[in-house]
Amino acid sequence: MCSLAFCTTVLIQQNDGSGGFNRSWREYKVGFGDITGNYWLGNEILKRQTANNRYKLRFDLQQRDTGNWYYAEYNTFRVLSEADNYTLQVGGFSGNTGYDVFSRYHNGEQFSTIDRDNDGTSSHSCAAWLGSGFWYNACAVSPVNAAHNTGRFLWLGLPGNYHLKSTRMWMQCKQ
Repeated sequence: MCSLAFCTTVLIQQNDGSGGFNRSWREYKVGFGDITGNYWLGNEILKRQTANNRYKLRFDLQQRDTGNWYYAEYNTFRVLSEADNYTLQVGGFSGNTGYDVFSRYHNGEQFSTIDRDNDGTSSHSCAAWLGSGFWYNACAVSPVNAAHNTGRFLWLGLPGNYHLKSTRMWMQCKQ
């Protein structure tokens, strides 16, 4: 389905937990950072690249206390247009994270940032509370863009402690 000339593994996000994801809608739209530090590819690129369903999504998650790495993969991965607030379509879980927390809570969610609250939580903005943009539903289920100092840089369901040290999100070609 993928050829190397047209479909490669692409880093979407990298977060070392130090912060840096408290950004505007426009910054998430075009992307920011560099791949050696805190980084976001850009929602417009995600929309274009995932439109034809050639990619799956992979999370690499490093547990804070043990340093152990875990992964979650999703065979379905699509980001809709800005007119749809970059709604996430994700499913088809495999991995060793304990259970499928991401598609269960984030599938169908719109992207939210500090200046554009689309999370559906009426009492507050998850993006403002966690200092990061993401596809929020329950603010503290798997906010992989949050900073350590929020106490919410985590992935619920990880074996043992669910707090994170670092995360990476990848688009990978489907085989």
